[in-house]
Amino acid sequence: MTRFFHYLRCAESRNLCRTKGGHISNIKIKRVYDTESPDDGYRVLVDRLWPRGVKKENLHYDLWAKDLAPSPELREWFHEDPENRWDSFTERYTGELSSSQSVKDFIRTAGSHKVITLLYAAKDSDHNHAGILKTYLEQKI
Repeated sequence: MTRFFHYLRCAESRNLCRTKGGHISNIKIKRVYDTESPDDGYRVLVDRLWPRGVKKENLHYDLWAKDLAPSPELREWFHEDPENRWDSFTERYTGELSSSQSVKDFIRTAGSHKVITLLYAAKDSDHNHAGILKTYLEQKI
């Protein structure tokens, strides 16, 4: 059987989608402080630390995947100088993802969900680990 991947733009979410054997895996990112939506699908909290000011009973999430977050050492190093360390952080975090068994396990199960929303708490929506993780997962799933 020939495997084929077809990439298309999702009109609603503007996220990259991939059809793989009839299943669509749409990966989105969203701040934990944003309103929950039925379109979020499988909601995965990808921060190692619980988000400030959020009660556990008030956050709807299906999985808290702490091990998908950057290592504490890498996170602390990045936060010392985020403006100048973004490119290095991206490379280092991608390296952590590549060697992580937790990421490999997540990738095996992620394909069973049509939509996955990665939840993060960072204020900067452009420079945070969830965006890097999304890109990495899109390449692997």
